[in-house]
Amino acid sequence: MNAQRSCSYLHAMPSYDTLSQAVDDLQRRGYTDELVSGGHCLLCNARRMKIMPAELHIDEFHRFEGDSNPSDQSIVYAISSVKHGIKGVLVNGFGPSASAMTQELVAKLPTH
Repeated sequence: MNAQRSCSYLHAMPSYDTLSQAVDDLQRRGYTDELVSGGHCLLCNARRMKIMPAELHIDEFHRFEGDSNPSDQSIVYAISSVKHGIKGVLVNGFGPSASAMTQELVAKLPTH
């Protein structure tokens, strides 16, 4: 998988060759909570929390496409919530493999 940085942030983001490298590095940098889509919110099951889009900030994200299969696409988000004291990772497909609910949620999240 090759990472494609697609963000207009003013600071330089790390570049990763694989999804697992990105997740490992984000975890080392403190994004330790695993976040999953809960429809119109994100869930942090370990903390039993429901986090609404207005309470979240996408700190960075990285897209990956499979070398052998271009439809093998994923994106990893580094997400924080000051209100909940959470820094976590959300992994999702994009393109044809994306979950409609997760895409709806991510469209609501601030990216700057």
